[in-house]
Amino acid sequence: MSNPASAPPSPPLFASYVAIGDSFTEGVGDELADGTVRGWADLVALSLAFASTAPVHYANLAIRGRLLAPIVGGQLDAALAMTPELVSINGGGNDIMRPRVSIAQVADSLERAVDLAVDRGSHVVLASGANPTKHIPLGAFVEGRGERLAEAIRSRLPKDHVTFVDNWADAELAEAPFWSRDRLHLGPAGHARVASNVLAALGVPVAATPTASTGAQSPAGSAEPDAPRQRTAAYWREYVLPWIGRRVTGRSSGDDREPKIATLSPVDVSERR
Repeated sequence: MSNPASAPPSPPLFASYVAIGDSFTEGVGDELADGTVRGWADLVALSLAFASTAPVHYANLAIRGRLLAPIVGGQLDAALAMTPELVSINGGGNDIMRPRVSIAQVADSLERAVDLAVDRGSHVVLASGANPTKHIPLGAFVEGRGERLAEAIRSRLPKDHVTFVDNWADAELAEAPFWSRDRLHLGPAGHARVASNVLAALGVPVAATPTASTGAQSPAGSAEPDAPRQRTAAYWREYVLPWIGRRVTGRSSGDDREPKIATLSPVDVSERR
């Protein structure tokens, strides 16, 4: 007869999960055949549902292009109004690409958001973004800021009821096969790997799901072979110049977009049972 004291702990079971953030959490780069995006948070929600014998409800309030202020403001307020058992928070990636930014203020804002969610009764997954800087123009400049932000966050942890997932420090995730055509957003394999990182940190098994592009089992995948290289005119014309244009005019890729899952909705696992 086994000794209960030596048995491994059961993974935490969360009946409700709300994700907030920018394109990283919305799932940009993991496009499905119908034009919608999936992403790591959706995969985490699916695995949580598979691990539970009861229904799991999920909302994703993340919107591409968002700076940190509206994430830890309106998005967080809307998330906490749903009283979820689990909240994932990511943000700051767009802020560190702006000409001027205070890394300390970004870290302070993230910490306040985490503390507020914990105070309101949620367990928090604080997920850092993956490191795209090997593949984008001005990568070294962005990497310096990203390293400073990552260190500022690490210095404030651990915290009770907070699970930190340090995707920025995942060296393999920084490699090209995990990124999409624009090299700024993760591809299907990258989102699957982040989901695996989050689930491993929570102690929840990964539910196998087809990737958006190949139908292979996650986390298999590869970079798109026809993706333009970052130093070519095609790459700048397709990705960099539109991004610069939005910055100059004060626009965002997320303008006029609504959250893809605005309210807590049951996760459908019927096709995978």
